[in-house]
Amino acid sequence: MRSLRLPGFVLAAWVMLIALGTTSADAKAKVQPPPPPPAVGIARAAEMPIIETAEFIGRIQSINRVALVARVTAFLDKRLFTEGSEVKQGDLLYQLERGPFQADVDAKQAALEQAAALLTNATITRVRAQALLSTVAGQRSTYDTALATERSDQAQVAAANANLENSKISLAYTEIHAPIDGKISSTEVTEGNVVSPTSGTLATIVSQDPMYVLFPVSSRAALELRERYAGHGGFSAVRVKVRLPTGEIYAQDGKMDYVAPTVSTTTDTLTARAIIPNPKQQGEGGDRTLIDGEFVQVLVEGLEPIKVLGVPRAAILSDQAGDYVFTVDRNDIVHETRVQLGQSTPSTAAIMNGLTEGQMVIVDGIQRVRPGLKVLPGPASPPPTTH
Repeated sequence: MRSLRLPGFVLAAWVMLIALGTTSADAKAKVQPPPPPPAVGIARAAEMPIIETAEFIGRIQSINRVALVARVTAFLDKRLFTEGSEVKQGDLLYQLERGPFQADVDAKQAALEQAAALLTNATITRVRAQALLSTVAGQRSTYDTALATERSDQAQVAAANANLENSKISLAYTEIHAPIDGKISSTEVTEGNVVSPTSGTLATIVSQDPMYVLFPVSSRAALELRERYAGHGGFSAVRVKVRLPTGEIYAQDGKMDYVAPTVSTTTDTLTARAIIPNPKQQGEGGDRTLIDGEFVQVLVEGLEPIKVLGVPRAAILSDQAGDYVFTVDRNDIVHETRVQLGQSTPSTAAIMNGLTEGQMVIVDGIQRVRPGLKVLPGPASPPPTTH
């Protein structure tokens, strides 16, 4: 097999082309600029007002709760409410069998009238006997007997009247009315069954507006809250907000109205209580937001803001050693700075130690930096609106 021979001038041209290409690539590599510093958003540590907030886990509780029970033994004739609906004080809820109780009232009324008739006759007899005392025909013993009979009949009238009132009360118990405004549960007994004082709860009514929110406070937190607001009016210096299970802040504010006088021996906590409005929502149905027994987050806030050295909450990072921020010096070099946080809000972190007023902290682009890296700082984007 013969080898392919190229003319000399062709081979020389190939060598020159390869050399020129290599030189051009090397030149491009040498003149390619380094990557620019990463852009970051920074904010200045500065004094700013914040509202002091303490957060607890709480439970919504109705202020009034009534278990409806039968006061007499009778058949349940009618249920006159819609289960799960709201009822007004005085609404008729259950109708029991009235016949036997009405008959008893009529009998007691007749007995009263009979006793009243006997009393009238006894009074007439006593008056005649008294008139005869001034004559020869009159006898003291006759008068005394007439007087005793009259007084006995008076007692019979009083007893008959009491029996009548008792029967009327029993008759009234055949109608079970709502003692409070509130939402009523499902019925435990249906029409046609016999109910009595021992047959248990027929239904339960829980009040709806306002509501209580109860939350346990550790004894230490209770002392801190007491010291913080003692000079500012105590309960009147704070407001209570509720974060619903959906994460939204409830539109109505509450007021503290009670703190238990003793610490629980099992949990080392005090039970605190606030009262909060629970009006009907606008629109069809008019449901209420707060539900009896519902778990919520409770935020106890001061009414007056305080000034703290603060930075945006987005600038705070954490690891096993604690909290820290990335700061930028005058040469735009990144440094890791350890900080101690104080009372903070969802948007602002209060710095108790580690920063001085005026220092720049990185808020945007934190994931692109490391200590010692040069960056290109710019204004941080505004924080999102929080509720």
